Amino acid sequence: MLRKRFNNAWSVQNKGSLFSAFSVEAPKSTAVTLPHDMMISLPRRADVPNGKHKGYFPNGSYEYTKTFFVDETYRNKTVILEFEGVYKNAAVYINGDYAGQRPYGYSNFYIPLSRFLRFGTDNTIKVTVDTGDDSRWYTGAGIYRNVNILTGEPVHFAVDSLKITTADIGDNYAVVEIQSLVENLGLNTATASVLTELIAEDGRVVNSERTPLTLCEQSTPLRRQFFIKNPVLWDVDSPNLYECRQTIFLDGSDSVVDTETCRFGIRRLQLDIEHGLRINGKTVKLRGACIHHDNGVIGAATFERAEERRVELLKAAGFNSIRCAHNPASKALLDACDRLGMLVMDEAFDMWSIGKTNDDYSRYFPEWWERDITAMVDKDYNHPSVILYSIGNEIPETGSGIGSQWGRKIAEKIKSLDSSRLTINSINGMVSVMDKLAAMWPKEDAKNTDVNNAMAGVGAMLKQIMNSELGSKATEESYSCVDVAGYNYMDSRYESDKKLYPNRIICGSETFPAGIAANWKLVEENDQIIGDFTWTGWDYLGEAGLGKINYSGKQTVGIYGAYPWLIAWCGDIDVTGNRKPISYYREIVWGLRKEPYIAVEKPERYGADGVPSTWSWSDTVNSWTWPGYEGKPIKVEVYSDAGEVVLLLNGKTIGKAAAGKQAGFKAVFDTVYAPGTLEAAAYLDGREISRTKLVSAGSPASLRLYCDRTALKIDAGDLAYIMISLIDPAGIINRACEKMIRLTVLGPGVLQGFGSANPESEEDYFSTERTTFNGEVLAVIRPTGEAGEIRVTAEAAGCPPQSVTVMAGSEAR
Repeated sequence: MLRKRFNNAWSVQNKGSLFSAFSVEAPKSTAVTLPHDMMISLPRRADVPNGKHKGYFPNGSYEYTKTFFVDETYRNKTVILEFEGVYKNAAVYINGDYAGQRPYGYSNFYIPLSRFLRFGTDNTIKVTVDTGDDSRWYTGAGIYRNVNILTGEPVHFAVDSLKITTADIGDNYAVVEIQSLVENLGLNTATASVLTELIAEDGRVVNSERTPLTLCEQSTPLRRQFFIKNPVLWDVDSPNLYECRQTIFLDGSDSVVDTETCRFGIRRLQLDIEHGLRINGKTVKLRGACIHHDNGVIGAATFERAEERRVELLKAAGFNSIRCAHNPASKALLDACDRLGMLVMDEAFDMWSIGKTNDDYSRYFPEWWERDITAMVDKDYNHPSVILYSIGNEIPETGSGIGSQWGRKIAEKIKSLDSSRLTINSINGMVSVMDKLAAMWPKEDAKNTDVNNAMAGVGAMLKQIMNSELGSKATEESYSCVDVAGYNYMDSRYESDKKLYPNRIICGSETFPAGIAANWKLVEENDQIIGDFTWTGWDYLGEAGLGKINYSGKQTVGIYGAYPWLIAWCGDIDVTGNRKPISYYREIVWGLRKEPYIAVEKPERYGADGVPSTWSWSDTVNSWTWPGYEGKPIKVEVYSDAGEVVLLLNGKTIGKAAAGKQAGFKAVFDTVYAPGTLEAAAYLDGREISRTKLVSAGSPASLRLYCDRTALKIDAGDLAYIMISLIDPAGIINRACEKMIRLTVLGPGVLQGFGSANPESEEDYFSTERTTFNGEVLAVIRPTGEAGEIRVTAEAAGCPPQSVTVMAGSEAR
């Protein structure tokens, strides 16, 4: 069917009552272009119930409307509306009539429109959404993913019916199986043929076939196998893609009535206890990043470029896989993973029938889980990047025999829909036995229902609980339902469970950031352990302050930060896309970086009484600019895989220390701050192999604007990311000086988001003024749909204005 974006000319308002149109206080509407996150535009408040979960953004109920003209020629056509994601409790009305709903905020769903439409006149669509205390992280609110309108003749391909599987791979050939479903909604039998073409990336048709079909029923399946000589395979390092194009012709003619296209990759997936996970016959260890779905300064709005940029930066940091926590990924993210070579664990749910917050999906799960699982599999089926379906995250039911039956139902449903991929259940052993721990539980935590607070509260008891026989027995049945056992924070069980369960394949589905050196050693040494997924690869909104270091005098909410905290502060990469010190440390542990890395603890924290959470990293910055701290003590961390590290200040050696694997890849120095050049030299067997340095910055004299692209497509899915930095005359970023940046956007573009990585700022993400954090701030520009020059100008006190130009309307990327 012909698929077009349906994102323009919408409006949004607070949801009113049936009689609001007659009220003098009827809600005011605002024109918006989708995708749109209503929540990110709202003022945060300290008094939001359970505000820590969503970064103290308020919940609400909203109504989206769009009026569109339907021509008379559409009377005999099939018209369907596709929503890629609406958060949440979406109800859809066409011309005032109820047309459908979807409680789950992360599922792709369709609304048939034909029977509701009025032809030759305007039609109105209304979508209502409600958010409440329904999530443990920032969700956003509204139609935050794309909407598409599909139109076709009575004879057409059914939506999501084109499915492509690699049936066999040999030394110089591959066999792919292609299935689809042709619908005939007309009154008469139709004679048709379907042309299937397989097209390589260079445009060559590598195989094709025209198949006759007699359409005497409403739905007719088509299933064929195709042989491809000398195929180019898809993997992380070489993400080669093919295109499948199917075309329906009626009555033996060349009259085309429908066309469906899909990109796919050819690859083989294998799993066993001797080789672990193999892709195309080669063992792959998963260097994994857990990620939430928000896009930082633009909130939950899902733009193609935002998802693509995130995958680019994660891959550049050394990750080869992501876990979409704890909900199904967007189509845009999977497309990016296919193109760029990133493996995906797509996760279905954060809860089943037992809720984790007051108003979450658990109340809908028993009725809707099967439809939502089907939607996830339909979305993922043709994406070679997707290798694992996670059936749940830290589900309480996994600790009981009756509860584990839900897991068996979900896993079997997935296998019935797609047997070519692996299933996993991401289980936290403590959560699975939480209802049995009353005798072991500290009294002050007995009523603690937040899993993160609970894990922090039991402290030293955590490993005891994880390693107990109680935990082993409670989860045995749940693990027996899936191909891979997902261990959330249960790395202490890896060695023992190899012996207890010799046929079990284990994946560290969620692990503490600071544990990567020990965890990765276990992953490398054990074939049964296929990877490690850190919490988290990319920082996110909500779970405010989860990874902060708590200094005395700071107000907290359990382990979370009190208002104005809004960011979790536990990601390798911050919400603007900048790598934090932990990211470079992880890259060294993985063996992907030979150059040492210098991280300097903020001198105001030296000797401070700070208590880290289990998700914390040191309070360090890659900077040697600390005015006002001359002559005062300072701590320096150097990450390296070399045997020894030498630290030099202004050419003089100030210390030597062991590094490499035997020292946890980290050397720590106490010294005294003096401006100049700080160097770290890495030595192996007495020979210098690499060196890095930090140079103190002078006063910021100017702004530097770095834009990630010079041209944009005019569709609203494209974005330009502009990093604005405070630099000295030598071009060094001054991370100790913060300034208010004022932004102006001229031409066919708008400011989609403007913000920094400051985890506890009270500034918003949509104003044209924002204060830097560690010397930088990020602006995101969206084209408005017209061609032309977009000019972005930044100003700050004491710095001359600087501008950057982006051309909208070009296909250049």
